Amino acid sequence: MTSNAYARAGVDVAAGDRAVELMRSSVKSTLGPEVLAALGGFAGLWDASALKAYDHPVLATSTDGVGTKTAIAQAMGIHHTIGFDLVGMVVDDIVVTGAKPLFMTDYIATGKVDPARIAAVVSGVAAACEATGTALIGGETAEHPGIMRPDEYDIAGAAVGVVERSALLGPERVRQGDVILGLAASGLHSNGYSLARAIIDDLGWSWDRPVAEFGRTLGEEMLEPTRLYARSVLTLAERLGPDLHALSHITGGGLAANLSRVLPAQLGAVVSRASWAVPPVFQVLRAAGHVGWADLESSLNLGIGMAVIVAEPRLAEARTTLAAAGEQAVPIGRVTLLADAAAEASSRGAKPGDLTSGAKGIAGGTVLMVDSYRD
Repeated sequence: MTSNAYARAGVDVAAGDRAVELMRSSVKSTLGPEVLAALGGFAGLWDASALKAYDHPVLATSTDGVGTKTAIAQAMGIHHTIGFDLVGMVVDDIVVTGAKPLFMTDYIATGKVDPARIAAVVSGVAAACEATGTALIGGETAEHPGIMRPDEYDIAGAAVGVVERSALLGPERVRQGDVILGLAASGLHSNGYSLARAIIDDLGWSWDRPVAEFGRTLGEEMLEPTRLYARSVLTLAERLGPDLHALSHITGGGLAANLSRVLPAQLGAVVSRASWAVPPVFQVLRAAGHVGWADLESSLNLGIGMAVIVAEPRLAEARTTLAAAGEQAVPIGRVTLLADAAAEASSRGAKPGDLTSGAKGIAGGTVLMVDSYRD
């Protein structure tokens, strides 16, 4: 098949080349001396000799996408923020282990390559990579005519990080009496959009609808980029050392399900719903869609994007360090013995939805959610 025939079939190679040229400068801003290959190569190259500084380096990797939030970006014609959502979903999963992100690749599938649109998407990925200290060393843009609409796209990515074996964070470090800090989210981040879109579709609201509680349009609020926690929590890890015990990135499944994944099976956590103010976007979705708190709690972050588990004597220092890094951090709970969590659940008359044990195949600890969210 000739190149013209390929174009008639719906694949524009020249448009792909133009997209690469448009994104070149934004990608370049993420590259450090460890990156050896130029944009457009068959593979990204990263000089692993930098790992010689580690006594026992452990590589961490994660892959994810943005999900149906991309449908709102496409409807709004706003494409330069969706990359922050991708990097947030991928890189902040890596830092949960204590790992420093090293490099990332992305993949964009679209019905038809629009060079300016693809470059805008990648510019967001690059800006977020730069903000988290991650090199964007490669990627791929694929045209899928006949499978996706011309203006439709989806994006995914993968990243690799490194952590000293002795500095790995996780359930093994968590102890009875630890305090749980919640770091404020910027909004829905990149999870629960299927539920949110269903609520909005049922209401018949348009994305350009002004919403007084937001001070901007519905679409602008829903496209608020995912908050990036990487630099903040890595700074905290450096400051607290072994007294930072675990991190939990609050993504699909909500706070309780994700927190339970970083607790050992013999421990529980008691979290007070009243310890933080639920942001307006969640309040509006709940009230307008007549959706119960239980459904929202199991799908959305409800205002907490990252949970931090620290030794109680370092609590004040942890809060000061996070505040200096620009994070709003509030104590939301404590780690207890599993039997104590069960006893408190019984004494409070906990409902089945108040208790969560393990998630996503991990037999972790049990999280008890108590009190009521602030209306």
